[in-house]
Amino acid sequence: MTSIGGAEMVDWNLAVATATRFVRPGPEVSRDEARAVVAELRRHAKASEEHVRGFTRMGTDDIHDTPVLVVDRPGWVRANVAGFREILKPLLDKMQERRTTSPGGAVLGAVGGKVTGVELGMLLSFLASRVLGQYETFAPATRDLPAGGPPGSPSGGGRLLLVAPNIVHVERELDVQPHDFRLWVCLHEETHRTQFSAVPWLRDHLEGEIQSFLGETDVDPMTVLERIREAAQSLSGSRPEAEEDDGGRSFVELVQTPAQREILGRLTAVMSLLEGHADFVMDGVGPAVVPSVAEIREKFQQRRAKGASRLDMTLRKLLGLDAKLRQYRDGERFVRAVVEQAGMDGFNRVWTSPNTLPTKAEIAKPADWIARVHRKAES
Repeated sequence: MTSIGGAEMVDWNLAVATATRFVRPGPEVSRDEARAVVAELRRHAKASEEHVRGFTRMGTDDIHDTPVLVVDRPGWVRANVAGFREILKPLLDKMQERRTTSPGGAVLGAVGGKVTGVELGMLLSFLASRVLGQYETFAPATRDLPAGGPPGSPSGGGRLLLVAPNIVHVERELDVQPHDFRLWVCLHEETHRTQFSAVPWLRDHLEGEIQSFLGETDVDPMTVLERIREAAQSLSGSRPEAEEDDGGRSFVELVQTPAQREILGRLTAVMSLLEGHADFVMDGVGPAVVPSVAEIREKFQQRRAKGASRLDMTLRKLLGLDAKLRQYRDGERFVRAVVEQAGMDGFNRVWTSPNTLPTKAEIAKPADWIARVHRKAES
């Protein structure tokens, strides 16, 4: 722990172990009930493929299938640590090189990757009880967690995760029909799988943007460590109340350079599009296959809006999750407005190339995107 050289910036194995140890237990279910939930989620995921592709008119015969994994909370942790390790490697390698020369490098070396791993694990333990499902775009295959993609793909081609205990917890909390809620969740996540399987360039484009963003990062390692500490202290309740009142700073607010701000604006627009499209599809398909979709949506929106507690709101801010909630809302409004004015086929021009993706400003003003993309295509 006192070594400055050699050790990784984050002890990933310790992060997994810590998160697994501290993650909250899931809802009480019998073994038979658990098996039934897993089986039903797999059936719904399969059925969602046809529902989503039919509604969106997206699809291709030449796709590399991506696996659907029904996981528990520790399984979600392991999958996400593998993904983080893959996508953050260039940034962490850069920080590793800097830590021996930066003013805080000696302290960081003393703290070591083990402490960072523990603190990251605490954050993951918090998030692991809140995620219902997730399409992992950058998912390296492991022994326990297969990933799709073409043979020989170094970082995998994605996988769809459904977190069974969290789905059961929320359906009970909302007091909604379990069969309907499970299918509704699957429709959202299957939309993400369809987006990436039907639009071959999307994954590489998104990865390129992320790596460009990380490549521009010139953050003092101690600053990053301090952000992790702040989040972990908020989670444990040890952060002074006066500090909680300052609103906190999210990780994305470490952005300093104009180039980073420009890239972040493009990434925000893409993520708003993807999340909003998934929300639009799950509600669009819903009435035909989910009888209680209106009740589910109303109760779920109320749950999203109010959050769980002051602690939850503090962590949302610190981790940037409040921005993700805005992405759902703003993106869904964009998709709905474009489909209403241009139809589904008109909206699907968004998937033509990176140049037809909406800008951050166009997400807020869908008419501007329609004017730009449709006028150009028709001229």
